[in-house]
Amino acid sequence: MVQVASFAGVSVYLVEPSATQARLVEQMLQRAGASRVDVFASQEATLAALREARPTVVVSSLYLPDGTGTALVAAMRAEEGLETVPFVLISSETRPQVLDPVRQSGACCILEKPFDDERLARALRAVLSFDSHHEVLSLDVETLRVLLVDDSPMARRHIRRMLESLGIERILEAENGREAIGLLAETMVDLVVTDYNMPEMDGKALTEYIRTQSWQNAVPVLMVTSEQDQGRLAAVERAGVSAVCDKPFEPATVRRLIEQVMAA
Repeated sequence: MVQVASFAGVSVYLVEPSATQARLVEQMLQRAGASRVDVFASQEATLAALREARPTVVVSSLYLPDGTGTALVAAMRAEEGLETVPFVLISSETRPQVLDPVRQSGACCILEKPFDDERLARALRAVLSFDSHHEVLSLDVETLRVLLVDDSPMARRHIRRMLESLGIERILEAENGREAIGLLAETMVDLVVTDYNMPEMDGKALTEYIRTQSWQNAVPVLMVTSEQDQGRLAAVERAGVSAVCDKPFEPATVRRLIEQVMAA
């Protein structure tokens, strides 16, 4: 059962072109305890409002009259001052080719239709954890060196922000596996956090290289990916990845996995 006051003080920009759907979701947000819900019907109106005042979170439908929720979150992540606003996508879509771009753009959560009050509350708790003060890792974070590998600048910013919230400050970045190999040849790291699908060299090939050719062949590899094909994920595990985390992700999940792979 959702606690009425669980989200007291939370303000929401709800982006939904359907008046009926907007009213239903607005009522659910109010039952969850959101202090304010502003409703917008388009991407343009939402971006204009965001530039005037930032809400606690943006909750958006996928299909909008002047664009998509994917385009909206991409525009937010590319604009200074809006790049850290948590974003929840509401959609009945299940096709990977439709959902992968929004995962890569930095959505904090994808909430599948239909959903109830409890599922909405869980989604809000997950995305709001990005802005909360997390307990830092139970590791020597001051000396922990992490290599972050992802071809999406927006995804890298999103993951970097999450890592920094866990107390990690020494973070190197690479756009793909080939660039990561160059960094690994010159710099010792304690952890590699990588995407799967990347040009030049993907996460599976990078993991295979680390395990068979790198002088750092024992470094833990955490894969943060939107890949849903179980066969491909099984191949990644066989290649030697230490753990796999789905996009979108919760900081608490990543924290647990990092502690798990670092202790192995």
